[in-house]
Amino acid sequence: MIIGIGLTFVLSACGFGTLLSDAPAESPQSVVPAAESAEKLEAAATDVAVKEAETTEIQTSLQALPTLAPSPTPLSEGAIAEADAEELLLINIYERVNPSVVNIVITVENEDSVGSGQNLFPTQGQGSGFVFDTQGHIVTNNHVVADAEKIEVTFFDGTTLDAKFIGSDPDSDIAVIKVDAPPESLRPVTWGDSDTVRVGQRAVAIGNPFGLAGTLTSGIISALGRSLPTENGTFRIPEIIQTDAAINPGNSGGPLLNSEGEVIGVNTAIVPRRNSFGGERSFLGVGFAVPANLAHRVVPSLIKEGKYQHPWIGFSGNTVTKEIAEAMDLPKAFGALVVEVISGSPADKAGLRSGTREVVFDNGLDTV
Repeated sequence: MIIGIGLTFVLSACGFGTLLSDAPAESPQSVVPAAESAEKLEAAATDVAVKEAETTEIQTSLQALPTLAPSPTPLSEGAIAEADAEELLLINIYERVNPSVVNIVITVENEDSVGSGQNLFPTQGQGSGFVFDTQGHIVTNNHVVADAEKIEVTFFDGTTLDAKFIGSDPDSDIAVIKVDAPPESLRPVTWGDSDTVRVGQRAVAIGNPFGLAGTLTSGIISALGRSLPTENGTFRIPEIIQTDAAINPGNSGGPLLNSEGEVIGVNTAIVPRRNSFGGERSFLGVGFAVPANLAHRVVPSLIKEGKYQHPWIGFSGNTVTKEIAEAMDLPKAFGALVVEVISGSPADKAGLRSGTREVVFDNGLDTV
């Protein structure tokens, strides 16, 4: 009877008690199968308990997983339309201006360094430029074509022509070259007003970085009123435009454009990044362009005379500080202290000298 009681408990616990309730307790034949069934049921119960534990563990693990981010909200029709308009704007600028941009390859003859007078293997350089007029004048940087023995210009359609040097102005880094081409094949650029440029507005550069012809990059105007040293280091080019539109070696001389596709600057310099071995320079997000108004003022003079005469005074000096004013017994800290006068300069011819305190301007006496 002890066995019978045990069976009843197990079966009840498993919900199968009625399956064996009609079996005679005193029959040995009933006891043996019941014992075997008890073992099976105990095993089944254990298996169920294990599976329940595994299920609980899986559920706990699932609860511990991070919540998945919801699917991104589709862009609104307005946002898509705005993005499409931006793309179309850049496409339009490129298709209108790229035919005006040229790739310039220059060849420089190298003389033997020991003074034999023999030419060694020539070296080549590359840059960009753009068509100024239908007479074949092309604007570029002075540093692109300076000292070139040979200049070749390649247009957007693959046409390559020899060009001749017309004139340059190292003090603005602007130069003009000329090709002989049918006027109807030339597409001059449209000039914008660089004085109206504002920080934050769109900027587009087209040129030939690393010889990759017809490359367009875009960004914004990052800053205005920068200055760059000239080639000889004597002067600085004023009102330089800073942009983050990608400019790399080979972009020099190419146009910087506004949203209207108008030239607002001539790309001229970058702040370079060098690899750990001092190798090739690359774009760092800081590029500079000579303002269009300066370039447009210089170019006609280069075409006509081959040079440009900048207004200048011809002296170097320092701002008069409070300490300088006290040391020189000046009534107030105002003006500039003349440190050096360049011989033969307008300042020299006017009689300006280091330490001068009074100078006549326009028949009037000013204290300095």
